[in-house]
Amino acid sequence: MGYLIGVAMVTFTIVIISEVWKFLVSVFWRPYALTRHFRKQGVLGPPYSLVSGSLHEIKVLLKDERERVMDNHSHDITQRVMPHIHKWSNLYGKIFLYWYGTQPRICIPDAELAKEILSNKFGFYAKPKPRLSVVTLLGGRGLILVAGLEWVKRRRILNPAFSMDKLKVMISRMAECTISLLDEWQRQAIETKDKFKIIEMNKEFQELTADIIAHTAFGSSFVQGKEVFKAQRELQQLCIASVVNIFIPGSQYLPTMSNIKIWKLDWKMKGKLQHIIESRLNSQTRSGSSDCSYGDDLLGLMMDTWKTNSDDKLKMNEIMDECKTFFFAGHETTSTLLTWTIYLLSLHIEWQDKLRQEILENCGMAIPDADMLSKLKMVNMVLLEALRLYCPVIELQRVALEDMKVGNLLIPKGTCLSIPVTMIHRSKEYWGEDANKFNPLRFINGVSKAAKHPNALLAFSMGPRNCIGQNFAMLEAKTVMTLILQRFSWSLSPDYKHAPANHLTLQPQHGLHVIVKPLQF
Repeated sequence: MGYLIGVAMVTFTIVIISEVWKFLVSVFWRPYALTRHFRKQGVLGPPYSLVSGSLHEIKVLLKDERERVMDNHSHDITQRVMPHIHKWSNLYGKIFLYWYGTQPRICIPDAELAKEILSNKFGFYAKPKPRLSVVTLLGGRGLILVAGLEWVKRRRILNPAFSMDKLKVMISRMAECTISLLDEWQRQAIETKDKFKIIEMNKEFQELTADIIAHTAFGSSFVQGKEVFKAQRELQQLCIASVVNIFIPGSQYLPTMSNIKIWKLDWKMKGKLQHIIESRLNSQTRSGSSDCSYGDDLLGLMMDTWKTNSDDKLKMNEIMDECKTFFFAGHETTSTLLTWTIYLLSLHIEWQDKLRQEILENCGMAIPDADMLSKLKMVNMVLLEALRLYCPVIELQRVALEDMKVGNLLIPKGTCLSIPVTMIHRSKEYWGEDANKFNPLRFINGVSKAAKHPNALLAFSMGPRNCIGQNFAMLEAKTVMTLILQRFSWSLSPDYKHAPANHLTLQPQHGLHVIVKPLQF
C-alpha cells in the first residue's frame, strides 16, 4: 500500500513539475525567444508584459476611444475601432508583433499576404480556438469554428442549402417580414403631426433580420426560433464584456454569477432547438411518408441528410450548432450592413434618389423577385461600398499550425496572424486617394477591379473558408433596401453621435437615429 502511495506521489509531482515548466516556458521563455526571432526579421512591436502581454494597453486605448465621438461625415474609423492597431502600426511599421496574453500576434495589413494566408488549401492555418467558452456557446461548434475533415464534411453538406436556387425561394419570406415592419413605420409616421418618425435603425434591423432568419431557417417554427435569438443576444452582451479580460484556465467551469447566466442561456437555447427539431420529426412521422421532405428551410435541408445512407449526415447536436451559427452570423452581419447603408445614404441623399430611380425602373412598386434584384446594379454597388467602409467583421485571424513562411517572414507554429480588414479597406495603396470617401462608383466594373489589388475587399473573407452565407446576406440586404427605398426617404437625426464600435460586429455605439418620411406618389 505504501509503495502504491509512493508511486502516486511521484507521478503527481512529475505532473505538477511538468505543468509548472510549461507555464514558465509560455510566460517567460517563449515571449522572449519569439520577440528576438521577429526582431531579427525587422518586425518590432510593443514590449511584452508578464502574463497579460499587450492586453492592458489595448483595454486602456479602447476605453479612451469609447469616450470619443467622431465627426458625422468621417469614415476614417480605424483609430476608434482598432486604436492599438492604429497606434502600433504608426510606431513600429506596417507589420508588427503584439501579444494577446501569452499568444503572439503578427498584424498583417497587406492584401497579397492576406490572400496567401486565407487561400491556403493545405490546412496549414486554422481559426484561433475560442478563448472563452461563451464564444462557442454563442454560435455553437458550427461551420465557423470546426476545422480539418470535419469542416470539409460540414461545408459539403451545407453548400446545397445556400445555392442560388434555394435562396431565390426565400426572397418572398424576406419581403413579407420587411413589409410588416415598413407598414408599422408608415402607420407611426402618419399618426404624427409632421408626418415623420425618428427611428433607431440598428435596433429595428436587428429585430428584422432575426425575424427573417427565424422564418428562413425554421419556417413554421419561427416563434421558437425568435426565442433562440433572444438568448443569443444576452450571451453576446456577456461575451463583449469579457473579450479582453485575461483568461484564467479553468475559470469557465467555476459557478460564478456570469457563468451561471451563461449555462442557463445555453440550456435554454439547446432546449428550444431540440424542441423545434423533434417537432419536425414528429410531424413527418404523423404524415406516414418516408419520402416526405423535412421542409425547404435551412433546418429541413439539414434534416433531409438523415434519409441518406452515406456518411454525409449531421447529428442532432451538429444541426443544433449549425442553427446557432446561422442565426448569429446570419442576422448579425446583415443587420450591421443594413444599418451602415442607411447611415451612408442619410449623408448622401442624391444616392437615395439614384437608387430609387433604378428600383422604380426595374421593379416599380412591386415586391422584388430574384430577376428584378439582379438588375439593381447601383444598389449592389452601394452595399459593397458600405461593406468596405463599415465591414461588420473588422479583423480576420488565422493560427499557424506548423512553422510557416508568409511572404519573406518565417512564422513559428502557434503564432496568430491578424488581418485588420478595416485598415486594408482604407488603404490608399489599394483604393486610391479617396479611400476614406463614400464612392460606390468604384465598384462599377465589379469587385475585382474596384481596387489596385483584386482581393482588397475582405468583407466575406476569401479562399476555401469564405463566408458560405454571403449570397444570402446580399440577397436579403437588396430585398430590404429595395422595399425601403420604394416607400421612404430619410436623413440623420440631429441627435445622432457617430461612434462606430466593435461589439463582435461593427455597431453604432449610440445607435443610429434617423428621420424617416413616407414618400408621396
